[in-house]
Amino acid sequence: MAKVTISSVIDAPVEKVWARIRDFNGLPVWHPRMVESHIEDGKDASTIGCVRNFELITGARLREKLLDLSDENFLVSYSILETPQPLTNHKATLQLRRVTDGDRTYAEWTASFDAAPEEADKIAAGMGANVFQGGFNALKSHFGGQS
Repeated sequence: MAKVTISSVIDAPVEKVWARIRDFNGLPVWHPRMVESHIEDGKDASTIGCVRNFELITGARLREKLLDLSDENFLVSYSILETPQPLTNHKATLQLRRVTDGDRTYAEWTASFDAAPEEADKIAAGMGANVFQGGFNALKSHFGGQS
């Protein structure tokens, strides 16, 4: 099983960062690599088990299932159901934590998945740099910090 963990500090209170990322269907609002998203079957984006179907800037489409959403813990977990990447058994969690020094936010995005040994490191590196760090950079830019 391959794993990737990316973390960052965002110069904004955790409540403000959570308000920006909380919507499971809202990736195109805050993530520069996502261009369109909808929740399948008319479900609400906060319903555990709902599936978001979204398009990347590259034109690729992905389907992801919401596994957990916690306002108390500032946490969202999901699994990839369909992706052009050669991976299976994917699970990811994006969690925010309060940094009291300066009223900032510690953000951590982790994922685990199965992939062929010759592909796993490349997939993890791309996911970490393009998706996870790319999202954090966009959040830092939005809140006026350095990316």
